[in-house]
This record gives sequence, C-alpha cells and structure tokens, in this order.
Amino acid sequence: MMKTVRSGSILISEPFLGDPNFERTVVLICRHDEEGTFGLVLNRKSNLKLSDVLDIEQGNGDMELNIGGPMQYNTLHYIHQLEALQESIPLGKSVFWGGDYDQLQEMLAAGQIEPDEIRFFLGYSGWSPGQLEEEIERDSWIINNTYTDRLFDLDQDKLWREILKQMGGKYKVLANYPIDPSLN
Repeated sequence: MMKTVRSGSILISEPFLGDPNFERTVVLICRHDEEGTFGLVLNRKSNLKLSDVLDIEQGNGDMELNIGGPMQYNTLHYIHQLEALQESIPLGKSVFWGGDYDQLQEMLAAGQIEPDEIRFFLGYSGWSPGQLEEEIERDSWIINNTYTDRLFDLDQDKLWREILKQMGGKYKVLANYPIDPSLN
C-alpha cells in the first residue's frame, strides 16, 4: 500500500536511486498540490554560512547553509520551530516552513533564534504535476509521514540512515546498503 505524499511528508531516497542530486537524501515536502511539488533536501550541507549570503550581525552569521535541491541556488528557504514567526506554514506540530522574512531578520538581529531552531537552504527540489508520483511508482522514494516533528532532533549527517533504521523491518536492512555494492 502506497502512502500518500502531502505537505510535511518526508521522502527518503532508495539506496539505488542513481541520481547524484538525490543520492541518500531525505527531502521534506513543503508543498504538494495540483501545481506540483516543492521540497527541501535536509541532509546536504554547503560550505557556506548564513553571513555569506545575508548581511547578518552577531553570532547568527555562522549558521550553516544547506543545499535544498538542484533548482534555483540563488533562492533562500528556511524551515524552523518558531511558532512566533508570522505567516509560517505548518508542516507538522513543531515544524514550519517560511514565514515573514522581515520579522525573521529582526529576530536574528536580536539574537532571538537559536541555531538548532532553524535551518536555511539554498535552492530547492521541485517536481512537475504527476512527476513525483511516477518516481514513487518506480520505487525511487520511500514515503514517511511520521517523522516530521523529529527532524530537528536527529543528526543531520546521519539522517538518511537513522530514519530508515527507526522505520524497522526491510527499511532497517536498506539503511546498511553500501553506496557501491560492487566494492563489497
């Protein structure tokens, strides 16, 4: 039985996906509707800091930037746990996407945001209408609709493996699948 993709779903790439943009990635779906799908890769760090792309003062400038996907690297996106950030879109009980950018900048400048409450992304992942469903039918993605509220608690570097392990059963086996089976 195929689980339904919705805003707040997590996509976990199959170990044999073969697309370098999504190899061993975990993608948070922020929007899924008749116009297509928008998501952010949660486990691809860049070598940039927030201060490299924004004029940020104080300690928040050293927050890491992640690669949200292969589309439009010149765009900045964010997910967070800041209930006070107006115009945010809830993706779970404690995870939000976007929000009032001016208010965000004020909160950053005032030191009101802890680094473990927010993640920033350059670019995003996108699918045209029906494209993601086709990829799911080809077994390119595993859908998980239960881990969204735990995303900020899990180690970002081990996210792909950790979610699969916690899902148990056949997924626990996939978590240990080698990157290149021919080297086994």
